[in-house]
Amino acid sequence: MNQNNKFNTLYPIQVEIPIQWGDMDAFNHVNNAKYFTYFESARIAYFEKLGVLGSKIQDNIAPILAETNCRFKLPLHYPDTIRVGARISEKHSHGFMMEYAVFSHKHQKISSIGTGRIVMLNYATHEKVAVNKALLEKIENKAEQILAEQAMSKIADGEEPPADQKELIRWYKKSKQRR
Repeated sequence: MNQNNKFNTLYPIQVEIPIQWGDMDAFNHVNNAKYFTYFESARIAYFEKLGVLGSKIQDNIAPILAETNCRFKLPLHYPDTIRVGARISEKHSHGFMMEYAVFSHKHQKISSIGTGRIVMLNYATHEKVAVNKALLEKIENKAEQILAEQAMSKIADGEEPPADQKELIRWYKKSKQRR
């Protein structure tokens, strides 16, 4: 499986971002701090899909970034367009671990990978709280639904989705019939 297919399979939420001239530093490549902004864009897109931001926050409880890191594999330069993907790789009692990747259109490779530890915070008391069961179920269902929709979109465009997405298509079609 090539890196593009692997990226599409692993990261259900993706945002496309053009690299700006101002993203680069004195060494003529994208500054390391920009990657965390790219990760943030994917993380926020993921949270928006889950409905845990803005006016949809319930009981003053919402996710907050507790720590983050990045492993650089390939320097990026202007001009290029990247896709930044996000997924939840681990679930914990008070939060979860998100994994990110940046895919360069120019190089057709993953240029960096990172993680972010997310905790659920009560913004009124400033204390971390346990992740409720409904959110954990929503995370699992939303990721499967998005991957299945992406796979069905590929089929509609005449493309064959990767083999591991075929099972998701069946699941998604059955779940839509039950509604």
